[in-house]
Amino acid sequence: MGLSRPQKPPGGVPTRWVSLFCIASFFLGVLVVNRFWDPVEVEEAASSAQKHRSNEVHPMVICDKDVSVRTGNILSRVSQTRDVINTLDKTISSLERQLAAARAAKADTEEGSPMVTKSGTKDLNERQRVFFVMGIITALRNIKRRNSIRETWMPQGEELKRLEKEKGIIIRFVIGHSSTPGSALDRAINAEEEQHKDFLHLNHIEGYHELSTKTQVYFSAVVAKWDADFYLKVDDDVHVNLGVVSSTLARHRHKPHVYIGCMKSGPVVAQKGIKYREPEYWKFGEGNKYFRHATGQIYAISKDLATYILVNRHILHRYANEDVSLGSWFIGLDVEHIDDRSLCCGTTPPDCEWKAKSGNHCGASFDWSCSGICKSSVRMKEVHQRCGEGDQAIWDTGF
Repeated sequence: MGLSRPQKPPGGVPTRWVSLFCIASFFLGVLVVNRFWDPVEVEEAASSAQKHRSNEVHPMVICDKDVSVRTGNILSRVSQTRDVINTLDKTISSLERQLAAARAAKADTEEGSPMVTKSGTKDLNERQRVFFVMGIITALRNIKRRNSIRETWMPQGEELKRLEKEKGIIIRFVIGHSSTPGSALDRAINAEEEQHKDFLHLNHIEGYHELSTKTQVYFSAVVAKWDADFYLKVDDDVHVNLGVVSSTLARHRHKPHVYIGCMKSGPVVAQKGIKYREPEYWKFGEGNKYFRHATGQIYAISKDLATYILVNRHILHRYANEDVSLGSWFIGLDVEHIDDRSLCCGTTPPDCEWKAKSGNHCGASFDWSCSGICKSSVRMKEVHQRCGEGDQAIWDTGF
């Protein structure tokens, strides 16, 4: 038998030609690839594909960041809007109070006001802006008490003017007039005023049983005369450290409705003939105790509360005791009562003197047994020496 030849498929391409065609196709492919192949482009394409796959696998990561940013922006805008609304609300409230006070002051001028008599009431927009006004409540005959204060803790002359200019602190003795205008007592007060220039005159008839009315007239007068953060009432037999009081008030300067003093509550005196008797004792119920209020020797109220007294003075009820009356005017109001015991230190050791030695001076000192410093016209200098903060303290105090 001889060698067999390759079989030609019936009706097809010979096997040899198929092999040659495959080899030619291979070399043609190599040529084409070498001509167009760019490794850098391929690498970039691979990197792009990898990033695309990563985004598909973790689509929420970028989304969370975007949502977080958008949420933060929205919350910031909401907070800013809220701040603007609060500011507008405070501005509107302030304008409403000023309008009401202006109307009240105008009505007083037209009706014959129980307010300042010498200079009248100023337009509320023209009032001097100060830190606080301290009114020392005094009586016509109490010249010895007034002098004891002038010789101790109250600056005099140019120092009083400097205190007003540099610190924004106004201090005045608050006085009315006798039941007989032009009497010897009135003339003596006028002579005293000419010498010291430290009185605030009220159109009010002096009398011990008129203290609640005098307190109401005083706050109405000072809020119409000075634009202050605080208004204080002090008795003329109390020792005061101005630096400590100033620092105390500065801590509460941005609170709109504050009532500061030594808060107390006690039995209502009903028996006739006893000091501090309250004729309307039955109004205080079965418990027969006063509500919480600041003791009358010294207390402070913020501008809004003083304005409230000015606007509503015609309908505010007055009890026998002025400190009770003041406390009653704030019942039902959104008022913060601040009980500050540094405003009611005793004058005998170990109270104000020991605190002064430790550098923790009291704001005010008096004797509870006398509702003021006992024999204050005689003892004020002694108390000042033992319990005073020093004359330089008010000038060194920053607020």
